[in-house]
Amino acid sequence: MNHPLEAGLKRMLQEAFDGPQKPVTVSWFTNTKPDSGIFGVLSQLTAADASKEIYGTTLAAHTDHVRYHMWGTNAWLYEGTFPTMDWNKSWEIQSVSEEEWLSIQVGLNQEYQRLLEKIDHIQWNEDLANEVVGSLAHSAYHLGAIHQMIKTLKDQVK
Repeated sequence: MNHPLEAGLKRMLQEAFDGPQKPVTVSWFTNTKPDSGIFGVLSQLTAADASKEIYGTTLAAHTDHVRYHMWGTNAWLYEGTFPTMDWNKSWEIQSVSEEEWLSIQVGLNQEYQRLLEKIDHIQWNEDLANEVVGSLAHSAYHLGAIHQMIKTLKDQVK
């Protein structure tokens, strides 16, 4: 990694997915509580939780949508062409088993790791920069949506 912007992108992605660095002295946009990134939040959910409809969708669908988006980003970065994507299909998941729920989370983690690895080797141009920054923004947006859905889920249990 030779450029501060690459380091910043990786750190922001890490905060979105892994939560703030430990020990937490600063958080750029997530909570400073433990497990406040996407992976920490999702790890606390069962397949039954991930399958409950909230605001017309499920947490499983949100999670797989983020994975799908990141897969598209990685396809472009690694293969040089943006794949044809069916965005509606990325929202179709309504119910998952524990095994399916774990598989979605593992798939998301794999795409996230691929993106982190690739950032150090990108031959940057404006389009690729927009795609990576967009992937960060997209992930941060869905982190917020997931937090709100979990709050609603907890409120329904009360």
